[in-house]
Amino acid sequence: MALAYDETFDEAGAGPAVVLLHSTAADRRMWDPQMRPLSAAGFRLVRPDFRGYGETPVPDAPYNDTQDMADLLDTLGIRDTAIVAASGGGRVALEFAARWPSRVTSLVLLNTALAGHEPSQALQAFGDREDNLLEAGDIDAATELNVRTWLGPLADEATRAKLFEMQRHAFEVQLAAAEDFPPIRVETDLSAITARALLVSGAHDLPDFREIAATLREILRDAKLIELDWAGHLPSLECPDRINPLLIDFLR
Repeated sequence: MALAYDETFDEAGAGPAVVLLHSTAADRRMWDPQMRPLSAAGFRLVRPDFRGYGETPVPDAPYNDTQDMADLLDTLGIRDTAIVAASGGGRVALEFAARWPSRVTSLVLLNTALAGHEPSQALQAFGDREDNLLEAGDIDAATELNVRTWLGPLADEATRAKLFEMQRHAFEVQLAAAEDFPPIRVETDLSAITARALLVSGAHDLPDFREIAATLREILRDAKLIELDWAGHLPSLECPDRINPLLIDFLR
């Protein structure tokens, strides 16, 4: 199955590749505020939708998001790339960078998830509440729960409406699937990652993601950690004018 994706070049032609991996509360549209600034800064941007998100259909067999990403890059002729990833997309980025270290030039992980992380009581309570609402058929309430949980105080109403649209679409598509195929999990050694990394956490996020960032700083060979005192879980959506210069500076 091919992933739906957008590809953008800077006006001079093909610059260094940057893959943008979305949160599992969103789809590739979450990167709309980054596309023009990063492209203008000279980067070749690729933003795919994972299976069951945006314009990519649900899986029709067991699958692995990281292998999907490798296949997409091969199709596009991209040998190596930087990766900017948010939340659940960060888990994919970490697996990719561990499995194919030479293909990743740098990593920016925004409030990343981490395979094997034991959820806090707060994160577990969120997951239980979401499950209960979906089982009751209240997709709107489950979507609103995600918007309240994942966006920080600086997000405006337009941003909240956009996240609502993306998350609700994902719920609708995934709940309508005839069969639920589980992802194929691949065990990886994160110490194999050689790319320089920028770890970003938000002071208004759930504690899990600050803990994950601190853990990764100790595991990765070349990692810098920044905590944003204004941010929730999705800073690239909440305040692009603050996050875009940070991304461009690090990627350069």
